[in-house]
Amino acid sequence: MGYWKSKVVPLFKKAFDKNTTKKLAASEATKAFDESKEGYTKEIEDKKSDLQTKVVEIYNSLSTEIKGLVKEPKEAGIKKQSASVQSLLDELAKIDFPGSKLVSEAASKVGPGLIPGPVIFILENVSTFIVTEEPAAAADDAPPSTEETKDREIVIESEKKEEAPETAPEPAPVAEVVVAVEKTVETVAVTAPETAKVEEAPAAEVKPVVT
Repeated sequence: MGYWKSKVVPLFKKAFDKNTTKKLAASEATKAFDESKEGYTKEIEDKKSDLQTKVVEIYNSLSTEIKGLVKEPKEAGIKKQSASVQSLLDELAKIDFPGSKLVSEAASKVGPGLIPGPVIFILENVSTFIVTEEPAAAADDAPPSTEETKDREIVIESEKKEEAPETAPEPAPVAEVVVAVEKTVETVAVTAPETAKVEEAPAAEVKPVVT
């Protein structure tokens, strides 16, 4: 029991105090950073052309895991890759990336995992310097969607209908015309004599009435 009180308990207390001190320091560092965040944002925009090449060089030297974390920064990933994140912050501080020096110093004392807010801010702004051309190229090469194909087909069909010349009605076959003429001639020949007979018939005699 004496060993527990004299040796083990002090170690727990020391570790607890150390952890509490780290959290307190992390909280103060985060608060100080948040107060200057707006200024860092403006400074990054102002220095973007000067920092572009340097940031891209640093980014290209990173591992695939850290590149992914830069594009999509998450607290769990920062804690998991804390050593690599610390190295990245140190490199950014060397090129005077706005805000990185303060975050790098705080992270070296308490660890990147305890100040996720400032670290995520830096990583998100670093990602704005990275030009992703591959997805754009893939989008250009992608085949047209089904809806686009249907729209194009409708347009083409409409153009074909507009361009097609109006077809004149086909003339009646010659044989049909000849038959129609013959029937007309026969009708005239049959009705002509009857008409003549009517015209030649003498008028009937009118006999006087005897009273």
